[in-house]
Amino acid sequence: MLITIRFYEELNYFLKNFPQKQDIVYESKDKRSVKDLIESFGVPHVEVDLILVNGESVGFDYPVQEGDQISVYPMFEMLDIKTVSRLEKEPLRQIKFVLDVHLGKLARYLLLLGFDTDYKTYRDDPELAEIAYREKRILLTRDRKLLMRKIVDHGLIVRNSDPFLQIIEILNRLDLWDQVQPLSRCVHCSGPLQPLNQDSEEFIEKQHLIPNSVLQWCSTYVYCSHCGHVYWEGNQFEHLKRKIERIMANRPRKD
Repeated sequence: MLITIRFYEELNYFLKNFPQKQDIVYESKDKRSVKDLIESFGVPHVEVDLILVNGESVGFDYPVQEGDQISVYPMFEMLDIKTVSRLEKEPLRQIKFVLDVHLGKLARYLLLLGFDTDYKTYRDDPELAEIAYREKRILLTRDRKLLMRKIVDHGLIVRNSDPFLQIIEILNRLDLWDQVQPLSRCVHCSGPLQPLNQDSEEFIEKQHLIPNSVLQWCSTYVYCSHCGHVYWEGNQFEHLKRKIERIMANRPRKD
């Protein structure tokens, strides 16, 4: 059967072997859902926010039929379409990420900015997909096949290869600039950081983790409520502040 399909805006990024920004006349030999059809073009379903078939909004399970005119719109695209509804996806109560093994530097940037970020160097694709589904995390990867796993509800293909450009990309695409809380999470386990008062029992318990040379001059500490790691302001702190300032300098201006 012959159908006509068109991908809009940034979804054209995925069309490596097909014409971009135009109607594609496509012959499908087998009956399939519109989700399977879309992913046959290399477009992960989690990047799609709206599907119109012959002008009507449909879900991923719609069975493609002869002569269908299909329009596919990207996630986070501002659309002035009043008479259609977007794909029904369970909203995330909070922004949390899980990253594949190739995005370690991006994970550190996300932690630096205070985002709940799960990253390990040894996970395979099935485990990453399961974590994203079970913990309602946004799966970040540069592997489109990983995002095509059925159980993945929320995810993004990271376009840029440079880690600094990656963090700017994620902040822009998800409009996260207002949610940045620098230096509020542990860079080791992503746990929230808490003040460590020198008069508290917690400080007495954790004092052995602080070098004597630091105790002599530093009076301000924080610690991770999950793993117990203690932090204080030093030369590394100034370096991190400069990194944060460089990132925030790229925030788009509001006219």
